[in-house]
Amino acid sequence: MPWHSSASTIFRATPLALALAFGAAHAAPQSELLELAQKEQQPYLDTLRDLVHIESGSKDVAGVKKIAEYIAAKLKAQGAKVEVIEPSDVYRLDDTPEKVGPMVHAEFKGKGSSRIMLIAHMDTVYLPGMLKDQPFRVDGDKAYGLGIADDKQGVALILHIAPLLKKLGIEDYGTLTVLINGDEEISSPGARSTITRLGAEQDAVFSFEGGGTDGSLRLATSGIGAAYLKVQGKASHAGAKPEDGVNALYELSHQLLQLKDLSKPDDGLKLNWTVAKAGTNRNVIPAEATAQADARALRVADFTALEKAMQDKIGNKLLSASKVELKFEVRRPPLEANDTARKLAAHAQGIYDQELKLPMKIMSKATGGGTDAAFAALKAKGGVIEGFGLSGYGAHSNDAEYVQINTIAPRLYLAARMIQDLSRGQIK
Repeated sequence: MPWHSSASTIFRATPLALALAFGAAHAAPQSELLELAQKEQQPYLDTLRDLVHIESGSKDVAGVKKIAEYIAAKLKAQGAKVEVIEPSDVYRLDDTPEKVGPMVHAEFKGKGSSRIMLIAHMDTVYLPGMLKDQPFRVDGDKAYGLGIADDKQGVALILHIAPLLKKLGIEDYGTLTVLINGDEEISSPGARSTITRLGAEQDAVFSFEGGGTDGSLRLATSGIGAAYLKVQGKASHAGAKPEDGVNALYELSHQLLQLKDLSKPDDGLKLNWTVAKAGTNRNVIPAEATAQADARALRVADFTALEKAMQDKIGNKLLSASKVELKFEVRRPPLEANDTARKLAAHAQGIYDQELKLPMKIMSKATGGGTDAAFAALKAKGGVIEGFGLSGYGAHSNDAEYVQINTIAPRLYLAARMIQDLSRGQIK
């Protein structure tokens, strides 16, 4: 039986059947939570519709501010202390716009001591005006819309978790922190320092990017880096006085050849030069040449070592009169799992398997691109897990992005149970 079919069966079961299925120890609260999670499905879809209908491309600062105000109002109404933060410590990348969107930071106070943070992002890759071609719609067991999978579904989940906890009287945590940023799709230049700072204070961070097509949780993601090489030479007439020039193209070629073998595929470290430009006219010795490279790594330390190796090598020049500059960006660090994250993930897997009778994979090896969870994990002592969002498909697609509706209740249930068990010291 497909897992979504078994989920439907669970949610149609009576409270008594649920109690028998889950055993006496936790039968009552679990069955109540499942029923509440199921009842939350339509309100959740209403919130998701509202979020999708606010255009919030990363560079559309006005749109990001509008959706931030919507989210902040929701969290404030739920009893959180809320602030909308304008980024001040911006990490300037090659493509960072002059202004980046704000963050929504909220905190719920509980009666315990555990510190838990929930993160997602409210920006999308889409341009203003594209919404009219694909507004929110429901078709069978799927909900469609621009940015719905990446990551408005995650924002909506977070907005519906606190009400669930409140209805169940779950307030054993010390603080439940929410951080929703508006610049994830452009590598979080404004939010990364805040995510790292707050992440370091938590016992656990749950990131609500989508769970893929199968609902997997991820303990590792690839880091993304970029290298920019610039060579300054001297222009001269290519026919009459080539010897008066300094050929930047020659120097760039030399540099690329000596920088081409720094990948370590067995360790997951990759460096590939992908873009190069030089010269202005056929009969002019080029005065400037540039190149760009894509870098990937599985460990934070690998990027540090790679940058040092590159800086060391560029000192070996073909043309002594040329000037060579290298800029290396860590667009996203890799997410590396620690023991706490592994324990948390195993507990989540047990909830899905034993209580919801649903399969769940734990991805412990990096398989894809970067994530804000990696910023949260940079200085974290607690566990950081990615993929708490809904199952879906078609991120960054303007005609096929959707989420699976029948994963709403299981994901709400999972998040609430993880917060409850972590707060009560039941995750060993």
